[in-house]
Amino acid sequence: QVQLVESGGGLVQAGGSLRLSCAASGSIFRISDMGWYRQTPGKRRELVASITDSGSVYYADSVKGRFTISRDNAKNTLYLQMNSLKPEDTAVYYCNGRVFTMPTISTDLWGQGTQVTVSS
Repeated sequence: QVQLVESGGGLVQAGGSLRLSCAASGSIFRISDMGWYRQTPGKRRELVASITDSGSVYYADSVKGRFTISRDNAKNTLYLQMNSLKPEDTAVYYCNGRVFTMPTISTDLWGQGTQVTVSS
């Protein structure tokens, strides 16, 4: 059973920092694109940042210059360093990844989510 498990969420004051981690476990051949999404009540889940297996990155305009996405392919782990946090960053953050269990067999997986709360 392949799964993604996030950690690192919590409560932080505005201007503070948090680092989210997402570890993939199970029988994994490789992981291609990975990303962090966030969702607040009543709103659609939105893409925050993504990274390809070769390291190309994308950031939503709202987090550019404040968040950094990275990955350790040897550890099958995804990270999101969040600096200069704002109250509007408060959300449940989800990890997503296209996980290959065989060279041509893949599954789009989601983690369970981790709550990030930024107080003003």
